[in-house]
Amino acid sequence: MKASFLPRPAVIREIIQQNAYIRTFRLELIDKTRPFTFLPGQFVMLSVPHLGEAAISLSSSPTALPLFDLSIRRAGSLTEAVHTMATGDQVGIRGPFGRAFPVEHFAGRDLLVVAGGIGLAPLKGVIDYCLYHQELGDDPVSGMTLLYGSRTPRDIAFQETLSSWQARGVDCRLTVDRAGDEWQGAVGLVTELLDNCTVTENTTALICGPPIMIRFVIAKLVSRGCGDKNIITTLERHMKCGMGICGHCHLDGKLVCVDGPVFTLAQLKKMDVMELG
Repeated sequence: MKASFLPRPAVIREIIQQNAYIRTFRLELIDKTRPFTFLPGQFVMLSVPHLGEAAISLSSSPTALPLFDLSIRRAGSLTEAVHTMATGDQVGIRGPFGRAFPVEHFAGRDLLVVAGGIGLAPLKGVIDYCLYHQELGDDPVSGMTLLYGSRTPRDIAFQETLSSWQARGVDCRLTVDRAGDEWQGAVGLVTELLDNCTVTENTTALICGPPIMIRFVIAKLVSRGCGDKNIITTLERHMKCGMGICGHCHLDGKLVCVDGPVFTLAQLKKMDVMELG
């Protein structure tokens, strides 16, 4: 049987509570005789015995290997089971799979990262990857701005990471849908944060979050003159195999697990996925 069909055991080295329903599991593969690497935007198939598999985005940078992170929202029987696990427990990993963000083309460009909720997870790997190379002086981006929307202040995930990014030069702008008396930040949709952002021909926008958020963010970016090739997002489709065999994630002639999950707006328009722009 091909190795890509077989889960590889990975041990949980650390668990980070991001909010009430998202935990980051820092994993390490037990068998290191086979190479494992990835690029930001790719995903793995996570398995638990007797509960099946789920596609989970890698939320760390490959520069942190041999450790890698999966940030998992509690949303079903498999993820519920993972959330009950402790350090030292094991899960199965297949992959990595999918097309990554084109990080090799980001040098010298202004990155505008727009995320909603758990959508920050796959984008986190991009930011960490770019910061790592920027601090080495190796093909740095021109600048990075993060717009991140959450339902409430308590729902904000990756809070320690956000503080670290801010200290390292990332312009982090947060907003919430509903705020209490102690919240001093912006209140409203993440699209409203775009009104105070500079968008030029040198801007590359990366988007991940709920589909409705992605649609409105793309529409506003297009209205601001951002080119279709410079608007990059991810599509969420339930992926069964991760390898383009089962066809479960078929979408207008494409297989999201193989041809995506990362797509430019130019590619989405050719696929006629939805009315954009």
